[in-house]
Amino acid sequence: PKPMDRLVCGDVGFGKTEIAIRAAFKAVNAGRQVAVLVPTTVLALQHFTTFRDRLGAFPVRIEMLSRLRSKKEQEKVLDGLMDGKVDIVIGTHRLVQKDVAFKDLGLAVVDEEQRFGVRHKEFLKQLRTEVDVLTMSATPIPRTLHLSLSGIRDITMIETAPQARLPIRTFVTPFTDQLVREVILREIDRGGQVFVVHNRVHDIDHLADRLRKAVPEARFGIGHGQMDEHVLEEVMLGFVRRDFDVLIATTIIESGVDIPNVNTIVIDNADTLGLTQLYQLRGRVGRSHHRAYAYLLHQPHKSLSVDAMERLETIQEATELGAGLRVAMRDLEIRGAGNMLGAEQSGHIATVGYELYVRLLSQAIEEVRSGKPALEQGPVTLDLPVTALIPEDYVSDTELRLNLYRRIAGVETLEETAELEDELRDRFGDFPEEVEHLFALIALRIRASALGVDSVVERDREIVIRPIQTALVDRSRLERKLSGAIRITPNSLRLRVTELTVPWQDALDVVIAEAERTINVRELVPA
Repeated sequence: PKPMDRLVCGDVGFGKTEIAIRAAFKAVNAGRQVAVLVPTTVLALQHFTTFRDRLGAFPVRIEMLSRLRSKKEQEKVLDGLMDGKVDIVIGTHRLVQKDVAFKDLGLAVVDEEQRFGVRHKEFLKQLRTEVDVLTMSATPIPRTLHLSLSGIRDITMIETAPQARLPIRTFVTPFTDQLVREVILREIDRGGQVFVVHNRVHDIDHLADRLRKAVPEARFGIGHGQMDEHVLEEVMLGFVRRDFDVLIATTIIESGVDIPNVNTIVIDNADTLGLTQLYQLRGRVGRSHHRAYAYLLHQPHKSLSVDAMERLETIQEATELGAGLRVAMRDLEIRGAGNMLGAEQSGHIATVGYELYVRLLSQAIEEVRSGKPALEQGPVTLDLPVTALIPEDYVSDTELRLNLYRRIAGVETLEETAELEDELRDRFGDFPEEVEHLFALIALRIRASALGVDSVVERDREIVIRPIQTALVDRSRLERKLSGAIRITPNSLRLRVTELTVPWQDALDVVIAEAERTINVRELVPA
């Protein structure tokens, strides 16, 4: 059997850690070791405590590797991993350094995978060819999500929210001292605690002083990654013990921190953070049955960029339980899928075309699975001045929309295209203009491919078809039909858009139909 490579995609607080604990326990019972890779020391400490609590009744040795451990303690853990006495190790990037060796690693769990580089994730897989890999994320980065959607990596969805869980109410508004005071006092009055996220270490103390003056009734703590590890650990544990009401921190709290009593988060300068970061940060609250609130603040009078506004609007709209995949899908649509074979974790779908990209990838996957070379089918590059897509107001579910793109990309005949068109009309109603264009381009791709055409592109107000066999077209017939707005070179045919008396789409159809007619006539005439 081949090693597992599975993405578990579940919203924040939906139970991904519980799956990891059970998978780790199963691997240990089979006599293998488990490595749990997490992005921050804070999350490593939390997982270490959680794993010990859950597995404390069993003879399982669990250790932690991070900068919270002294050099002597780390050496002891490394020795235990090498001789097999340590069953489960939970660690940060420290786990992927060269001095870490396992006696028999069987399972690698990567938590909050969007926080890691490709190099770190692939390193664990290279330790042994038979290592199972379990990747967990609420909002996987585009490369990982695409690997799952395209069939290279398996995907499991956790779609059921814990009982009594309520959606987080999210507000986007300018930062004012009065607003932050009201937010903090309201949370304290109902017995809760507050996260305040400020992602600039150099002036985090200044913000703390400002908030202490604005809310003198509250007790404040500060935490960030540049603090001494033992001081940071004590701050986090103090917050858990409720020694203070408000923790002012950098995005070090982004990954997996689970403190059920914290039900309000205030994110300063939210417009400077990425989509996934905002979603993960918001997920630090609302982890109990209490209603939670998230305030995404930006500086008053600051003009926000279009991208920043789009990110903030996406987060504000994605408030339903289980919205993590929707956010990740939006990220995939915006940023591209990244490089399957290289390290880029996002890419430029627009420059290649998602349809062509998926089709080429599907062919390669089929070759690997079957062990036989796929039939050569020259991909046709289409770059035409038309908007061809499935609008959100036609198919609102993001996952369904991307699956439809995959199906459209996979059609290889005009009959399959017509069947899929009928199905979509039956399910979603009459096509908007963009979907009509999309299917027209798919049909054009199939017909052009059959003629041996490599590309149909618009350049400088000309539609250029190349290569095309001059013998396939009757120049005089085309000139009569298109009023001379055509130029034929030895290996291309050009339609002058400005000189056409019919829409360029109709003119293009005339050219393709003429070439198809010539081929059909030749097939009917005996040699």
